[in-house]
Amino acid sequence: MTHQETIHHRTRGRGTYDITHEIRKVVDNAGIDTGLCHLFVQHTSASLIICENADPTVRSDLERFINRLVPDGDPIYDHTMEGPDDMPAHVRSILTKMEMTIPVSNGRCALGTWQGVYLYEHRHHPHERRVVVTVRD
Repeated sequence: MTHQETIHHRTRGRGTYDITHEIRKVVDNAGIDTGLCHLFVQHTSASLIICENADPTVRSDLERFINRLVPDGDPIYDHTMEGPDDMPAHVRSILTKMEMTIPVSNGRCALGTWQGVYLYEHRHHPHERRVVVTVRD
């Protein structure tokens, strides 16, 4: 059996957004005891990460690291049609990931105690993002 829903999430701009609760709702709606939950963000300037959910400084440290690795406005980029964060947003998405799979056990996402799923917005301006969630036994 396969169940699929799309999560719509409005971001406020660059940063991480906890979507664990929405994903858990989709898994609950699927009614599958054991299987896989596949997530796919339908954008090239946002991504998905599993990160510690207890201490927010983990995510702010990650953002500072990514900023150092992929700075906005770097003169090496030709693709700047939408501003200095345009190409860096694409690079950030490729370096992180736009899809992931989480095991489903006993009808729940088998995440670790301190793990949460985050939508990682790489653009500075707010965007409406879509994440396709597919649960399969």
